[in-house]
Amino acid sequence: MFQTLDNFFRSWEFEERATQRILDNLTDESLKQEVTSQNWTLGRIAWHTVTAIHIISSHTGLTFEAPSEDWPVPASAKFICESYHQASAAFVQAIKTQWTDKNLKDLTNFFGQQMPNGLLLLFLIQHQIHHRGQMTVLMRQAGLNVPGIYGPSKEEWANLGMEAPKM
Repeated sequence: MFQTLDNFFRSWEFEERATQRILDNLTDESLKQEVTSQNWTLGRIAWHTVTAIHIISSHTGLTFEAPSEDWPVPASAKFICESYHQASAAFVQAIKTQWTDKNLKDLTNFFGQQMPNGLLLLFLIQHQIHHRGQMTVLMRQAGLNVPGIYGPSKEEWANLGMEAPKM
């Protein structure tokens, strides 16, 4: 749980950049990648990650402009990528102008559970991390390069002049 807005902003900045790097590598064709026809496509997960910023944070009373309908899924990877950037920037600006550290302790009803806003912000970050993991698997299946997030990806080891770990 975040105790200060500054701590949240530092964490969000890193995680937002990581999510943006994933979205930057998507292609229009890759958005159709799926595990099975019974599961979400890569595009569906990517768009859900965009819209979840507004959907989740709106429970706190924060107001800002960002996509909040996660269906239908856009067919443009560039649009999804740009929408994420816009939603994240608007979200951060809303917190900066509408909250103080004190608001992190305010309780929010989140799907029937009372949760401090500081915990809800942590949940939002963890939600993105969860979906980034799903997206990276689908990106590999779609033949895309996956950027490293918490360390080098398979492709990045060579760029560092190192051998990738053995398979």
